[in-house]
Amino acid sequence: MKKRKKHISIILAILLLVALGVPAFGEQTSLALDVEGAILIEATTGQVVYEQDPHVRWAPASVTKVMTMLLALEAVKEGKVSLEDQVVASEYACSYGGSQLYLEPGEKFTLHEMLLGIAVGSGNDASVAVAEHISGSHEAFIADMNSKVKELGLENTNFSNSHGLDAENHYTSAFDMAQISRYLYTNYPEILEYTSTKHYTFREEPLLELHNTNKLLWWYDGADGFKTGFTSTAKRSLSSTVMRDGLRFIGVVLGAEQKHGHFRESMKMYNHGFSQFTFNKIHELGEEIAVVPVSKGEVEDISVVAEETVGFVIRKGEKEDVRVELSLPKILEAPLEKGQVVGEIIIYQQDQEVARENLIVPFEVKKATFWKQLFRLSDGLY
Repeated sequence: MKKRKKHISIILAILLLVALGVPAFGEQTSLALDVEGAILIEATTGQVVYEQDPHVRWAPASVTKVMTMLLALEAVKEGKVSLEDQVVASEYACSYGGSQLYLEPGEKFTLHEMLLGIAVGSGNDASVAVAEHISGSHEAFIADMNSKVKELGLENTNFSNSHGLDAENHYTSAFDMAQISRYLYTNYPEILEYTSTKHYTFREEPLLELHNTNKLLWWYDGADGFKTGFTSTAKRSLSSTVMRDGLRFIGVVLGAEQKHGHFRESMKMYNHGFSQFTFNKIHELGEEIAVVPVSKGEVEDISVVAEETVGFVIRKGEKEDVRVELSLPKILEAPLEKGQVVGEIIIYQQDQEVARENLIVPFEVKKATFWKQLFRLSDGLY
């Protein structure tokens, strides 16, 4: 009889939660966004704090340019191109309509200027010109885009162009685009210098002034990226990021029907995220985590540090119950390169893994000379 009463009490409690509109523990609040797919993640860890049909495939329109800018900055980092390179507009690049910078065949701008033209003005012609400059042809660049998709392990994305105009077999999902956006921000934070620019004079004669289409830069405090997208088929989409009080979210909405719908629905997600969650910081970027002995090195031990800020998103008012584990060798052997990954720090909350970051060495350690090793050995004998 007592067991039956207990079951009835549980059922009544659940019914009360439903009646009050309060989600049960672990259940996600439904915002019922008017979009085809949506997701909100924390930028440092990638933790998902809200999702709605996140894996539905959808045409991304100009949100495609997030990947285009990613590959451009990656090519700069790898030394394949420079931001000061003169990018020449080909006839093919100038043939594209839609949002454009009205480039003329043979016209030249630096890669830096072209990236601003893509980020602020959403230039389809600039996207193709940059693609050709980096990979030699638009087709080769598209192949590079899809290679990066495979590298990131994304299952619901395929690109057929660098600009986002509607095309067969050109799609992504909210989840996948969030991963692409997070990878872009994490590895190339300078992207925010481009995507947070509200106005940019691209050309003095004839005058062409660009105005960023991402209205969150004006309407939502802390917004500083990334890219909007619109075609009549794809509807309105947005990949964006917002930073407030040390907490950065990345949000993606795809396929909003109404005018400004991609901004309105994104703001609903951000309001939910910032009102419900906070970032629990465990270790700062570059903070010493442990000291590990070094064998045969110029130094006898070295402090290993976190490659990124270590922490996790926690619901406000929730018990922390944090456990930290280090995965490190007992001894490191020289030589060691600056930034070399030597282990991991793993964070558990209530015995569930919530964050994992690399541990690196902060400076180079060369192998000690034979005589130095011999001296150290003999010194230890006395």
